[in-house]
Amino acid sequence: MTDKTIKSHKSRRDFIKLSAMAGTAMILPLEVFPHSFKKESLEIGLIADVHQDIMHDAEARLQAFMDEANQRQLDFIIQLGDFCIPRDQNQDFMSIWNSYSGPKYHVLGNHDTDLGFTKEQTRTFWDMPSNYYSFDKKGIHFVVLDGNDPNPKPWEGYNRYIGQEQQRWLKDDLDKTDKPTIIFSHQTLELEDGGVANLKEIQKILEEANASAGYQKVLCCLSGHHHTDFMTKINGIYYVQVNSASYRWVGGDYQTIRYSKEIDAQHKWIKYTIPYKESLFTFMKIEKDKITLEPRKTEFVGPGPKEMGMPEPAPHDPIVPTITGFKMKLKS
Repeated sequence: MTDKTIKSHKSRRDFIKLSAMAGTAMILPLEVFPHSFKKESLEIGLIADVHQDIMHDAEARLQAFMDEANQRQLDFIIQLGDFCIPRDQNQDFMSIWNSYSGPKYHVLGNHDTDLGFTKEQTRTFWDMPSNYYSFDKKGIHFVVLDGNDPNPKPWEGYNRYIGQEQQRWLKDDLDKTDKPTIIFSHQTLELEDGGVANLKEIQKILEEANASAGYQKVLCCLSGHHHTDFMTKINGIYYVQVNSASYRWVGGDYQTIRYSKEIDAQHKWIKYTIPYKESLFTFMKIEKDKITLEPRKTEFVGPGPKEMGMPEPAPHDPIVPTITGFKMKLKS
């Protein structure tokens, strides 16, 4: 990573309903944007939860993203975690990522240290500067958080926490910048079921930063992890969950072999998922009067949740092979 400004530190909804969601607006204050946005824009490539160590075609999914990214004049690309573990057989996967010549950034996911690998090993394999960090582009401040700190004991399950040291760093980082800010994390910062366990503490930090600044400094938070397509607003801050590039996990009760016997034998976890036919990713554009996510839609491989008799999911957790074109309209 060469950017000099780096600093240390998810039942399928029908298309009509998704289209209605696409019109949901985020109202953000125009005056916080730099004057340069009257003439230019900032565009980011986003991909989440590729899961190289589960999907047989993860390399092709990442390559599809890279092919489009390389055709655009992007300011940077970022992957939102659950990318790959640092083992030799993933070198070709990383070579695809590293073929992008522009700035590129990583977020640590909970599965990126599977099989006993450490965060440090993963960061080294990815060429990631730190577990959490921030950087600036065209007058916008971007913060990358690590939601994988150890949870206070007693705790069962994987780590999903942002500890005191990282919280102190976040407060200080937000205090130091006077720029509008966008937050990236793997685990969501708004959903208590499976998100960052102490998300209320993190929300408080973000909201206090806005109150102290006297304007909407923290604009939105983007995450992956849940393999869903959702946006909500909490106390003036918008939270967007970017769908997985690869699949939705459905577990053993709904396991279905969707590819060949050979693929199933070599990739035993795919049967526990509903894969997406094509790779899902998006491009986020920040302009003087709006922030938008580019919509993308594919199909399920094999039966979907309705055909499988799955219960209707919660409104905040649609099972869809879609990324909605969320629109974040700015005040004029």
